[in-house]
Amino acid sequence: MAKAPKATPTSAPRINIGISDKDRAAIAQGLSRLLADTYTLYLTTHNFHWNVTGPMFNTLHTMFMAQYTELWNAVDPIAERIRSLGHVAPGSYAQFGQLATVPDAPATPPKALDMVRVLVEGHEAVARTARSLFPLADKASDEPTADLLTQRLTVHEQTAWMLRSLLEE
Repeated sequence: MAKAPKATPTSAPRINIGISDKDRAAIAQGLSRLLADTYTLYLTTHNFHWNVTGPMFNTLHTMFMAQYTELWNAVDPIAERIRSLGHVAPGSYAQFGQLATVPDAPATPPKALDMVRVLVEGHEAVARTARSLFPLADKASDEPTADLLTQRLTVHEQTAWMLRSLLEE
């Protein structure tokens, strides 16, 4: 069993959780992209909640609120996993803008069903980001990250399906 490096009297012990520094850094970078995508989608969904209009107003307003609440509750566990891996979680709009694959909300709110289309694409993009991290987590035997990714994929794939169903004729 490898011994953890000793801490100096003024520092915390080095992280020794059975995942190499290189793997922890790669996983944290991927989780940072997932955090940025999740936060960006949260902002877009909240924007659409505020600005939806039309015959489906009440249905979409309520649905968007449930979705942005779920996204808001998701950002903390993602950021805390990054911290558990010994890295700093991004937390500024500038950082999120650089890391996110999900586009920012449109400056002018689209029509209601176009909002739904934007959110379908956003949830699918976040699912792709989460799925792309599995090889890193598997290689490092990082079960907590894999569990987090599985939870996020379940939410994003199901939400995309429910939103897509609204677009069926």
